[in-house]
Amino acid sequence: MWMNEGEVSYEVEQWVDHPVLGPATRTLQNLVDGTNACSDGWPYWRKPANAARQLMELIGSANQHMRHGTELPTDEQLATRLKKAYATLRRFRTAQPTCKFFIVDAPGVPGDPQPEPEPLPANAESNSRIFAFIEDLFFMAKIQETARKLNVKVEFVKSDKDMMEKMQQNGEEKPSLIIFDLNNANVKPLTLIPKLKTKLKKTSIIGFLSHVQGDLKQKAHEVGCDMVLPRSAFSQNLPQLLRRHGAPEEAGPMVQ
Repeated sequence: MWMNEGEVSYEVEQWVDHPVLGPATRTLQNLVDGTNACSDGWPYWRKPANAARQLMELIGSANQHMRHGTELPTDEQLATRLKKAYATLRRFRTAQPTCKFFIVDAPGVPGDPQPEPEPLPANAESNSRIFAFIEDLFFMAKIQETARKLNVKVEFVKSDKDMMEKMQQNGEEKPSLIIFDLNNANVKPLTLIPKLKTKLKKTSIIGFLSHVQGDLKQKAHEVGCDMVLPRSAFSQNLPQLLRRHGAPEEAGPMVQ
């Protein structure tokens, strides 16, 4: 089997909570991004094909179990296959050092040391490209501290009117990312997200929630949320998300 970029993104979301398949899908996504950054594009780059195929077959076999209602292999069995795929990835990376991508840790399968994203160049006059509908004090503090370290501006807003006013102050520049605490009842995320998606078609919308809120996760996807993450995964990926979306458009995303 072979996956296109959209299908890889879908698998990242589908398996985000799984201890082995989650790292496998995120590593595959990183391989796609790294390949695109150092070549003419994922479909035309043949050298990492063997490594990518091993990851895709691992993910595909898990999907078959899900479709047929059969039990997944144990985490240990999945980790054994992932370890072989990671070995192939490392051989490819040694042979092609210009192609950089991050290998994600899984239980019993070491990845790369977690890098700290480099801060963006300080620019006091830059506009905020990230807005957050968050009132949880813990996450507000975490986002503010992470953004400060990365030289990224994040605006906390309480309503769509509030956000539109801040966008006007930014010269109508469209945001790159909008973050929702999907449990923030004051802004009614499931009502507001489709309204924003209609106005801001190219803006990514990410929501976070408790890992046990499966119904809310499905509803958020249905109304237009591009990615829904458990709180723990959102916290873990926050530096990369802010760095990627806080960068000026001409700078492009940074591969992690």
